[in-house]
Amino acid sequence: MTHTGQCLCGAVKLALEGDPIAARMCWCHDCQRLASGSATVNALFAPENVTVTGPVTLHHKVADSGNTVERAFCTACGSHVFSRPLLDPPVAYRIRAGALDNPEIAKPTGIIWTASAPSWAVMDPALPQFPKAPPA
Repeated sequence: MTHTGQCLCGAVKLALEGDPIAARMCWCHDCQRLASGSATVNALFAPENVTVTGPVTLHHKVADSGNTVERAFCTACGSHVFSRPLLDPPVAYRIRAGALDNPEIAKPTGIIWTASAPSWAVMDPALPQFPKAPPA
């Protein structure tokens, strides 16, 4: 099955093969900044299952985990489309749930970086929670 997505203006398109490996909410400081104070919700896809077309700007930053993370933004509307740690071998792309045409496939299965969340953060107590990065 192929899933699809796009940025706000439609200039960047996503084609995603198969179902996500996982989906999770992230409360790290960078994600809170990206989501204007909330957590991000991300569907994880293997690199070989992700095709991105359209103009993106790539931003690299060392995250709280110590890994350099690449984030892709649409050059036209600025939407954050995906992120991925720059590791060798490559690991899963984190596709933003809001960029998916069917966000139902990104129902979180866990919450990460809960130690960074503000006191008012709403978290589903039924989901596994990790104070920092989840185990490999």
